[in-house]
Amino acid sequence: MTKKQKITIVGAGIVGASIAYNLSKENQNVTLVECHSKAGYGVTEKSFAWINPSGRVPNNFQHLYDESLAEYHVLEKEIPELKVDWNGALTWGNLTSINKSHVKKITRQQISELEPHLKEYPEEALYAYKEGAVDPNVLTNLLVKIAEENGVNILFDTKVTQIKKEGTKVVGIHTSKGYIESDVIVLATGTALPELCKPLGLDIPIESSPSIIIRMKSPKKLIHTLISNSRFEARQLSDYTLIAAEDYLDEYGENGPEAIGKRAFETLRSDLEEGEHLELESIKVGMRPMPKDGYPIVGFHDQIKGLYLAVMHSAITLSPVISRLVAKEIVDNLQLEELESCRISRFYPLNDKSLIDK
Repeated sequence: MTKKQKITIVGAGIVGASIAYNLSKENQNVTLVECHSKAGYGVTEKSFAWINPSGRVPNNFQHLYDESLAEYHVLEKEIPELKVDWNGALTWGNLTSINKSHVKKITRQQISELEPHLKEYPEEALYAYKEGAVDPNVLTNLLVKIAEENGVNILFDTKVTQIKKEGTKVVGIHTSKGYIESDVIVLATGTALPELCKPLGLDIPIESSPSIIIRMKSPKKLIHTLISNSRFEARQLSDYTLIAAEDYLDEYGENGPEAIGKRAFETLRSDLEEGEHLELESIKVGMRPMPKDGYPIVGFHDQIKGLYLAVMHSAITLSPVISRLVAKEIVDNLQLEELESCRISRFYPLNDKSLIDK
């Protein structure tokens, strides 16, 4: 029989919510702690939320991306309220960067049939016809809701002030609402993870990677797939809401988020039929947690027993498949081969004693 553990998950973004959801199916004592008043408050709500496994990644991570689409279909069956937009993704401008079985080259005529509201069409494009997108807030809150119904204790407005350890083992966390005894602590706090780990003497190689999300009111559905090209990257979040994503360049001035967001808005107004009816709603910057090599950091820390790290980009694509594996590792006390490439040990020499404050 599996031992019942006290598991505390810190962070209720898409990663923490997904792990809580999967652990809620097991016979465990799980608490989900979030410093904000709701789930998905941080970078999750500022995500473009493209389920995109088509980019080129190293072979030792490829299996996780390959499984991501199937995992979303499983999630849809488990959660009938979840609606995934499976209309695919269109890209053009670089037709050699993607090589997947579910990606095909299509003609100008086919593009116009998929996207009748474009004013101009390229001669050809790549169509990732199996890819999709979600509303990140809806997904995250559904996962938290079901986790709570399954017995997970949810603590909002609760700030973690210290991770407590005895020797080289974590034993609990101090929070703004009191102490929580823990056998396992899962850190799914994104860009806040390095700061939480510093007092433990740990250097976690994660950087903040800002991106800009522009939200617009749409008179109707003007984009049917997800479109990514040299002029814009955009999709419909709903029939009456359109979102676009842009790279972050500078904090202020003509390359600041506000200026970039307004230019993206004007581009869509000019490139889409009936685009003149779009109304700018918001321009927000999301701070994506980016591991040093760009790939997930997942697993128990080698030198502090009971401390589990879970941070990744793209979290929307990878969270469902990785969180299922995370739950199995924690509950069954395993190290699964599927997650071996994600271990933090890849960044450090095996005998580096400077990682932990003795």
